[in-house]
Amino acid sequence: MAFLTNATILLILACVSHQALANARRTARTPRQARSPQPIRGKTVTKDKAECTWAATGDDVFTLGVTCKKAGKRISCDYVARPNLCAQFAGNPKLYWRQIARSLKKQKDLCQDSNALVKAGMCRKAPRDAHFRLGKADSKAGPRSGPKPSPPAVRSCQPANKKLAQEYCKHAWSTFCTFFFTMVKDQDC
Repeated sequence: MAFLTNATILLILACVSHQALANARRTARTPRQARSPQPIRGKTVTKDKAECTWAATGDDVFTLGVTCKKAGKRISCDYVARPNLCAQFAGNPKLYWRQIARSLKKQKDLCQDSNALVKAGMCRKAPRDAHFRLGKADSKAGPRSGPKPSPPAVRSCQPANKKLAQEYCKHAWSTFCTFFFTMVKDQDC
């Protein structure tokens, strides 16, 4: 009987220490700040030899302003996206913006193809709204070109559910928990 009591106490202590260790790891691994009070900026030369500068600003919906010069012609446009829909964005925003800069460099005819998406490689499986798509464009050499801005995206509960999942579930289960909280929550977004 004493053996069973001691074994039970040891199991309880092991569970408590495991939980404490998991909590310590979780707080040490909190995601870096996903947004910056200053715009994220960069310069690049695209495949079609256009010299471009870009700046991204936003909280939930980011606007990526791009200005390019090619053969004396100057064109500007805005791309819009919701990077928070990509789970990896919060974990490593610095890598995300590096991949966006690389994607801009690979583009041809920036600000002209309304179907082209500017994607970060780490977010390949993310929903379409997580990728930058052309919002509006205007050219200094001529009339305004490009599609009209798209209507605002539908409000999502996913960020709140993702936060709940990080709080109550282990990292390996976070995607499932986010899905579960989305299905179970009885309130509308």
